Amino acid sequence: MKRLIFILTILATLSFAANTESLAQDVRNSSYSTIGHIDSDGTVRNSSYSAIGHIDSDGTVRNSSYSAIGHIDSDGTIRNSSYSAIGHVDKDGTVRNSSYSAIGHIDSDGTVRNSSYSTIGHAKGIKREWAAVFFFFNFF
Repeated sequence: MKRLIFILTILATLSFAANTESLAQDVRNSSYSTIGHIDSDGTVRNSSYSAIGHIDSDGTVRNSSYSAIGHIDSDGTIRNSSYSAIGHVDKDGTVRNSSYSAIGHIDSDGTVRNSSYSTIGHAKGIKREWAAVFFFFNFF
């Protein structure tokens, strides 16, 4: 019986992992029109599904030529290609510029808001830092 439970647990875990890692998430504007996609492996695509960049697992942000154009630190700091800090994403989703002024917010449901708290887009299921480099820091 213990072996059966163990096998079922492993199968359930593998099934869940396979389902969550295979999905691309849409990036949408305020009208909910698709403006891009971010795959679970970090590939950034435009609305026609052409690859326009990549976000590596270590936080390196790359353009379509695979050149490093920025970096996302583990603490939420956003850096340009010269490794200068150009912004930050707080744990609560507040997006800040290099002067630490709030320039927007990414809600837990993926709603992207500007500094006036107006909705400018949607990035449901996408890491907040990844959405920030798409919407606020013009990496793509």
